[in-house]
Amino acid sequence: MNMKVKVRILELIAVLDLAFLLLLGQRAAILSVPVSSGDEEPVVHQGYVALTFDDGPDRECTEDLLDGLKNRGVKASFFLMGQKIQGNEDLVLRMAQEGHLVGNHSYSHLQLTKVEGRTAYQAVESTSRLIQEITGQEPQYIRPPYGEWNEELESTLDLTPVFWNVDSLDWKLRDRRQIVSRVLKDVKDGDIILMHDIYPQSVEAALEIVDRLSAGGYTFVTADELLID
Repeated sequence: MNMKVKVRILELIAVLDLAFLLLLGQRAAILSVPVSSGDEEPVVHQGYVALTFDDGPDRECTEDLLDGLKNRGVKASFFLMGQKIQGNEDLVLRMAQEGHLVGNHSYSHLQLTKVEGRTAYQAVESTSRLIQEITGQEPQYIRPPYGEWNEELESTLDLTPVFWNVDSLDWKLRDRRQIVSRVLKDVKDGDIILMHDIYPQSVEAALEIVDRLSAGGYTFVTADELLID
């Protein structure tokens, strides 16, 4: 083998060695970069929230909602209008038997701060009486229509008002996706969510909210549990 051939072989070996070293360097660099597997655990927002429903009971919507909540093992709070109770007594009894909070929402959605005291008292007491006749329990909580409450009502009515932190605006939006998006955007630990069990879209949204918040680590409780200091 002449000298020129030997030199060419040595040059080729040197090039191959350099290429091998470069390849090793690139591999090391690649392995040093974290790679997402796509299987990371979702962010968990542990806490307690309460779903509350006004203006029922409604024969179809409330029944569907109760079925969905029962299937998920979730308790909610229902604030009933007295004029909606007749003909739906079985739904009211079911609420109580299945562990939901059954509260007062006046007889006909009166803005209690805008009427004379006697009228407000009668609107609330007549509804409490109807609920007690069905469930055997006198309501202890009231969702004042429009969230309006004052010192006179506080001193006259032996009921604890329950307000809210998150308004789903389901009565206005009437769209499952928009309702769900609004609630999930705003909700946090300790919140009371306002909804209505008189619209099909609200029922669908409520059950999706339950599923998604439960998956995120939230526990659903009745509103009274969040009011206890």
